[in-house]
Amino acid sequence: MSTISPPLPTPQTGHHASLTVLAFAASIALLYYGRVFLITVVIAVIIAFLLDPIVTAFVKMRLPRAVASFVVCSIALLGLYLLGFGLFTEFSSFVEALPVYSQRMNDMVDNIASQMDQIEKKTYQVVIPKRFQEQPSPTAQDPGRRRKTTKQEPTTPAAIPEVRIHAEPTPLLTYVYGYLKSFYDVVLMASFVPFLVYFMLSWRDHMRRSFLYLFPGTGRQIVGKSWEGVADMVRAYMIGNFVLGVMLSALSCSFFFAIKLPYWPLIGTLSGFFSLVPYVGLPMAIIPPIAAGLIAYNQPTIYVMIAVVVAMLHLLALNFLYPKVVGSRVHLNPLVVTVALMFWGTLWGGIGLLLAIPITAGIKAVCDNVSSLQAFGKLLGD
Repeated sequence: MSTISPPLPTPQTGHHASLTVLAFAASIALLYYGRVFLITVVIAVIIAFLLDPIVTAFVKMRLPRAVASFVVCSIALLGLYLLGFGLFTEFSSFVEALPVYSQRMNDMVDNIASQMDQIEKKTYQVVIPKRFQEQPSPTAQDPGRRRKTTKQEPTTPAAIPEVRIHAEPTPLLTYVYGYLKSFYDVVLMASFVPFLVYFMLSWRDHMRRSFLYLFPGTGRQIVGKSWEGVADMVRAYMIGNFVLGVMLSALSCSFFFAIKLPYWPLIGTLSGFFSLVPYVGLPMAIIPPIAAGLIAYNQPTIYVMIAVVVAMLHLLALNFLYPKVVGSRVHLNPLVVTVALMFWGTLWGGIGLLLAIPITAGIKAVCDNVSSLQAFGKLLGD
């Protein structure tokens, strides 16, 4: 009985595998070295997807799309400015209270140091036998030794010449340039975001038609569905996170107002939205109220209560609210979310952690609409 041996790999197969590996490595390198540009484009696309339904509503009111896009972008910028101004006002008053904060921190450190000293002394008295706690000095045991030592004349060390180093003052322009140099690329790319969003909204129909013409025949319909799927997925994720952040901020502000925490509007908003950051959200949500509480509270129990309440809100959002508000719209399994956070966080840093889930959800939407990639969509899904 003859057995059928598996086909041997041909040189063409090995060449194809090598090209795949090289293409994957080139893609990773492009994502890493072009991260500032790509992050700017991704953020602009996400904002455009979010604002597009509002622009469409204005267009239905017989307003030209360019004018509707300008009005919507202006309203969004005005809302962002008002939000930033309110947060800046609260933060400025918080900065003015920093002397009180530093004094309270010094008092707390001194109090903790004194308590540690007392604990050390009590531990020493308990652990060390009493007969060894007070030992006479060697000079008290041998008076002759003390006399011998007094006869010796102290030797004066050689004088060390004094060296003075005069630091030249750093010019203001040099300091400002050195400070802004590391943020130049980020600030430059961020300045393009409003213009990118406006042109994406005003030229949406033209870009969509031109993009679909790149694909032949039936491929256009698949690409159109993928376009709409990505837009719906991104909108669902961002709106769901925003609604959840507002809910957590409202609950946090209510609790902080009840305990009379200083700057509770700013602290509650920061704590609520920080709680949504993947994996590091809990410590980031606890730090602002604890820092603000150092200005007003002396009892350690109030800090424990703040940490417990913030942790309970975080667990409530993560286990009950998040699956219903966000998870049911994204349909990503936890393993894929973890790997995506690791991958995009490694490539793009902190902003990669925030963009990892919408990017992965968009990739899943494309895979779900392309028949040859539906297996990958099921692999990513829940």
